[in-house]
Amino acid sequence: MRVLPPARHGDLEDPAIERGHTVVLIDGVYHQAPALRHKEILAAISHGVRVIGAASIGALRAAELDGHGMIGSGRIYHAYASGALTGDDEVAVAQSPDGELSAQTWPLVSLRHIVRTAEREQVMTSRTAALLLRALAEIPYQQRTESAVRSVVRQIAGAPILTRSREHRAQDPHWGDLKRADALGALALAREACLPPPRDSRPVPVSTDYTRAWANRRATEETDGRRLPTGARLAYQQIFDPGFPQVWGRWLEHLATRSGPVPLGRRVAYVLDDHANHPAPPPYLLFRPVPDLHDEDTRALLLCRETAADRDAVARYAAANTALRDQVRGFSPEAIGDDVPRRTLARLWRTGTAPLEDVAAARGFRNASDAIDHMKDFLAGFLADIPEGTAV
Repeated sequence: MRVLPPARHGDLEDPAIERGHTVVLIDGVYHQAPALRHKEILAAISHGVRVIGAASIGALRAAELDGHGMIGSGRIYHAYASGALTGDDEVAVAQSPDGELSAQTWPLVSLRHIVRTAEREQVMTSRTAALLLRALAEIPYQQRTESAVRSVVRQIAGAPILTRSREHRAQDPHWGDLKRADALGALALAREACLPPPRDSRPVPVSTDYTRAWANRRATEETDGRRLPTGARLAYQQIFDPGFPQVWGRWLEHLATRSGPVPLGRRVAYVLDDHANHPAPPPYLLFRPVPDLHDEDTRALLLCRETAADRDAVARYAAANTALRDQVRGFSPEAIGDDVPRRTLARLWRTGTAPLEDVAAARGFRNASDAIDHMKDFLAGFLADIPEGTAV
């Protein structure tokens, strides 16, 4: 079993997660980093990974996806699934900006549990409980600190509930922590030999440009005794190979003729047909699909002109970025302005009067900005390669 930090966008693409594995999704980030998307979970499920959700973002996602194969567990999940809970702030907590993972604020769902328990134990009336919960819900989750909660509780309900809470905590230091209880229950469920089947499970199409782009960031392949990112190798060909527009055109034709339900392929095939009476624009201007770099045929077609020298350049340019990060504080390719990479692309591609947008599309980029962003990754190493004094 591996225990990992709160989940974020891209974590389910970890190559260590394989078919037959079980992932228990509990906590996740969504302000300080991109959150885990629904389609990432669906993609994992479609690849044979069992995903259980509980306690926090896991409970939210399970309530939203339990009809598509995700398994929900715990009281918080059931409250979301039934509609008793709806807001994300029920489970949200603030964390320290220094990376400390412990919660700095109270989740509303636990406070709700504590207040309802106090109501059942007749520590407060139903009217007071309702007033208190309304006041606690009005506190933004980032400000729902222990001192803020105590202040509101003392003002509305008085000291008895605080005293009763201390008594419970003396017997159980985790009393009232509903998220923790649900998380432990989900882990116990994951250890069971026979898990319950997903409710109303049905297949969902999960392959989109977005999901392929996410997965492509993790695509690597070992060649020449070293492992290089496949996306960087493809971007190098798109930028530096003079013949890549023909390579991209052949791949679009391959997409149009491949077997299986490929709606995009049918649309590309239509454009590739000879319409003498109604000439169509080039397919690359109409369709800009993201290739699946985990697909062997796709890699073979798009990297068919790649050489060992090209792979050397990819590795060398990546090393140049690493060296600059070590030497120049705050350097990153993303911080480079657009002007130099734009002019560099125009000279490399000899665009002349042709719009950079169209030339970038012919090379498989989504748009000129996409091409410029990729050029930034290679710019430091490329400039180091060209003779001194050469205009860029």
